Amino acid sequence: MYAGKLVFAQLMDHLPWKSFARIVQRYGGDHWIRHLSCANQFRCMALAQLTYRESLRDIEACLRAQRSKLYHLGIHGSVARSTLADANEARDWRIYADFAQQLIGIARQLYAEEPFGLELKETVYALDATLIRLCLSLFPWATYRSTKAAVKLHTLLDLRGPIPAFIYISDGRLHELNILDQLLPEPGAFYIMDRAFVHFEALHRFHLAGAFFVLLTNNFALPALTIGELYRCRWQVELFFKWIKQHLRIKAFFGTSENAVKTQVWIAVSVYVLVAIIRKRLHLDAYLYELLQILSLTMFERTPLHQLLTLATSDTYESNHDNQLNLFEI
Repeated sequence: MYAGKLVFAQLMDHLPWKSFARIVQRYGGDHWIRHLSCANQFRCMALAQLTYRESLRDIEACLRAQRSKLYHLGIHGSVARSTLADANEARDWRIYADFAQQLIGIARQLYAEEPFGLELKETVYALDATLIRLCLSLFPWATYRSTKAAVKLHTLLDLRGPIPAFIYISDGRLHELNILDQLLPEPGAFYIMDRAFVHFEALHRFHLAGAFFVLLTNNFALPALTIGELYRCRWQVELFFKWIKQHLRIKAFFGTSENAVKTQVWIAVSVYVLVAIIRKRLHLDAYLYELLQILSLTMFERTPLHQLLTLATSDTYESNHDNQLNLFEI
């Protein structure tokens, strides 16, 4: 029997912890901290994402049930929900934002040659935003309408992967146009966006930088059919938004402050990118959804990660149903 690391610990081994430690030091994340370091906070929140926990009480109960395995998970000492709540409220969310960007850089290198439907050598991005609706009485800082609250997730998606190359979290009132000023145009790259981003001054800045944009377009070398196909690929960012809302914990939040919300979203993004990295490093053909479903049930097992994910997503276990009657036999 394999007596090695737990599946969760094997996942965490794929993270660049030295980079994480430098980021924590940059923001003083562990300064005067006696319990629950930033690394342990990240592990707890990542475990909550991977096992589909719905609340701090849910996380606490899960960890308490596996108390004998906490050390092997990399979590030192018991974790109370009040301690985790305080960490989410107080630890600078930029720690986890910067760490997510580190992971995004790793993932984009791994997926650099991934096809996305068109044979173009240039990098192709899809830019859009999605609302995550909140309760105004619990999240007054995120006012969206007079009686509503929301945060807006502005995303620049690299269609090779797809991996989010840029994410900006704002309250729901920030218009998409303002995000164009946050972007540094990449010469030669294509930026696909809908009509909400038509701002000629900002688009002219992209043109001067040597970048191309599509809804209307400044690229007259490609055939019209290719431009149309490029715009059709914009739908992938919509699918990305749908996917993360369905499979990551970013609709029910563990804290109500702006810091807690941004911390949870950035750690959720980190988990998404981590699974994408593992998929590529282990040469798996399975969809990310399948990998997340398998991992959600095996976090506390000691099966080698590659063996677990390879066997669970293969077709080698098809059983013989020769003796089974056909329900629709004619």
